[in-house]
Amino acid sequence: MMQVHIENEYTGSDFSEILYFDYEKTAGDVVARVLSDAGCPYEAEVNILFTGEDEIREINADTRGMDRATDVLSFPMHEYETPADFDELDPDGFDDFDPGSGNLLLGDIVLNIPRVRSQAEEYGHSTLREYAFLIAHSALHLIGYDHMNPEEEQEMLGKQKAALNGLGITRDAR
Repeated sequence: MMQVHIENEYTGSDFSEILYFDYEKTAGDVVARVLSDAGCPYEAEVNILFTGEDEIREINADTRGMDRATDVLSFPMHEYETPADFDELDPDGFDDFDPGSGNLLLGDIVLNIPRVRSQAEEYGHSTLREYAFLIAHSALHLIGYDHMNPEEEQEMLGKQKAALNGLGITRDAR
């Protein structure tokens, strides 16, 4: 079972217009699919914070030293030596797993809600598709994937596309 904890700090009046779908279920489905595709043997949980341009800019400046807004930020609980190498996790350790539920703690995702809309428009697809894409992208970061070079970027893009296609969330999805 995938547990998603969403905190909404976005104050824009257009929230329900942007996220007109079941955004909690979608986030859970996308993260679960990414983990399944990666061969994760554990039940997991993730925290997602919805925020706006100014707030994500501040978080980005404070945590990464980059004073600019971005679409999504990922804060993994575990720093993987090898992406998706779940064997390096300690199921008995409190750092990687919730002692109460036994779930793998993936980490935190911070999502810029206005950017979901603007990028969907820019790329010519629905906000559902953009939201799911950003969640998949961030979930891959939470399990150790990165895009620091062209090969890593292509690998991540392929995994994101496979997860979304597997859920039927294509560029044409509304």
